[in-house]
Amino acid sequence: MTQTALMAGAYLHHICFESPNPERLSTFYGKILEMKPKPLGDSRWLCSGEKRQILIKKGKKNKLAFAAFACRDKEGLNMLKKRINQEGIKVTSLKSNLFKSDSISIIDQDGHNIFFGLAKSQSKVSSKINGPLQHLTFATLDVEKFVNFYVGKLGFCISDRVIHPGGKLATCFVRSNHQHHTVACFKSDRVGVDHHSYEAGEWNTIRDWCDHFASNNIELMWGPGRHGPGNNLFVFIEDPDGNWIEISAELEIIQDRLIKDWPQEEKTLNLWGKAILRS
Repeated sequence: MTQTALMAGAYLHHICFESPNPERLSTFYGKILEMKPKPLGDSRWLCSGEKRQILIKKGKKNKLAFAAFACRDKEGLNMLKKRINQEGIKVTSLKSNLFKSDSISIIDQDGHNIFFGLAKSQSKVSSKINGPLQHLTFATLDVEKFVNFYVGKLGFCISDRVIHPGGKLATCFVRSNHQHHTVACFKSDRVGVDHHSYEAGEWNTIRDWCDHFASNNIELMWGPGRHGPGNNLFVFIEDPDGNWIEISAELEIIQDRLIKDWPQEEKTLNLWGKAILRS
C-alpha cells in the first residue's frame, strides 16, 4: 500500500472552528494561546502565533469547519491529488486563503472538510512560549472506517493502535511525517473533534505553559501525564466553547519501526495515573 501522505510530508498547518461567538473565542486564543487575533469580516477571525494558526467563523459550537494539511512541496501535493483521483474521493470547491490557489479540498468518511495544499508565506508573529500546531484528534463511531479512509485511501501510516479485548479498535494514531501522529481517532458515541494539540517541544516548556495558564486563571482539566502511544508528556485545557486543547512535549519521532498495539486501559492513555477513556 503506497504511503502517499507520508511521502508528501504533510503536516497540520491550520484548522477552522465554528463558534456562536467568534470574537469571544478568538480573544481567548489570543490571550491564552498567544495567538494574535485579527478580524477578517463576515464574523470570521484569524488567530496567528509562531507556527500556529487557527480560523474561527460564525456557526455551531464545537464544530470543525475544516482542517488543512500543508505538503512539503508541489511534487508531494501532486502525488496526493493523483491518489485522491484514483481512489474516487469526492473533491469540493472549498478554499482556504492560507493556502496557495492549487490546494484541494475533500470530505472524509465522517463528513469533515479536509484540505491539502501548499502554505503561503506567513507574516512573522512572535510568541513568548513555543507551541506549533501539531495534531488533530477526531471522535468517531467507527475507528475502522477512519483507518480505511486515512490509511487505505490517503496513504497515512499507522504508528500505534489501541484495541478493545474483543479486537475492535478503540483508538488509532496515524502520521504523515516522522512525528508519531498527525491525526488520531478515538471511538466515541459522537462524531466530531476530540481535541487539537500544540507541541511544546520539551518538559520545561509545558511548565511555562502551565504557569501562563495559571496567571490567567485557566485550570488544567487533565495532566500533567504521559501517554503510552507517542510517549509524549501532556496537559489539557478547554476553551470557552468546550473544545479540548492539548499542550504536548517530546512526542516520539519515528524513523522506522513496526506498528505497536496497546490494550484499552487507563495506563495506555496515561502511564502516570488517571486517564479520560473515551470508549
